[in-house]
Order: sequence, then C-alpha cells, then structure tokens
Amino acid sequence: MRRWFRDSAHLIRPALVLMAALVVFLAIRTAIVPKAFGQYGHYRPGALDLVRQHPIAFAGQDACLMCHDDEAKARAAGKHAHVACEACHGPLAQHADDPSAHVPKLPEVANLCRRCHEQDAAKPHNFPQVITAEHSGGAACNDCHKPHNPHL
Repeated sequence: MRRWFRDSAHLIRPALVLMAALVVFLAIRTAIVPKAFGQYGHYRPGALDLVRQHPIAFAGQDACLMCHDDEAKARAAGKHAHVACEACHGPLAQHADDPSAHVPKLPEVANLCRRCHEQDAAKPHNFPQVITAEHSGGAACNDCHKPHNPHL
C-alpha cells in the first residue's frame, strides 16, 4: 500500500488541487448566485420586484386611441395599421396620465422613417425600402407621405 501511495503521489497532488478548486468554486458560486435562481429554470423570481420598481413608461395602444381618434382611423386604414403609436412617438405614459402637463414632441421624421425603411438586404423583399438620400432629394418624408397612412 505504501508503494502505491509513493508511486501515485504525482496523481494525488493534482487531484487534491482540483478538489480544492472545486470547493473554492462552489463557495464563490453560493455567495454570488441568488438563492431563488433556478427555481423556475433560468428565471430569477426576484427579478419581478426589480422590474416593478421602475416607473411605467409606455401607455399602451388603448390609451392613445381614446383621445386621438382621427389619427387612429388614418393609421388603421393604411400600411402602418399594426405599428403601435409608441413605436414612433416613444413612451407616453406620462402624457396619457396628464396630457396638458406632458406634451410630447413630434418625432424627427427623416430619422424615424429611415429606421424602418432604409434599404437593407436583410429585410424582406416585399417590405417598402428606399435609399433615402436618392429617394427624397433632401425633402422630409412627410412632405409627400402622411405618416399615419403613408400611401395617401
């Protein structure tokens, strides 16, 4: 038995180092990873409490439609029917809560339209795309197109 320990000492030392590293790893992991992590797969239940601490930023489509009926009808009749108002106008929960105190700015049309409609090979071929520098000749998109229903 002594001979076995003496001959295998070169194997025992690395094994002890690996076991010590494993113990250190598990101790650090226990200290860092929240206790509830893994309770629902890779979802941490405490994340909901953190999310609830943030103020609500988006009002939602229904809040916009209550007051802006004309714009909603124009949009519903056009190609932007399924684009949410806040996708272009930004988060408007404060405006929905108090419209007179929080008047939103109109979006900068040239950059707004370019975000979705600038020509890109990765976009579907049937999606309306333009090379904005060539298409408009420097004019703003809303000089020719109506933002809520661009084909009017």
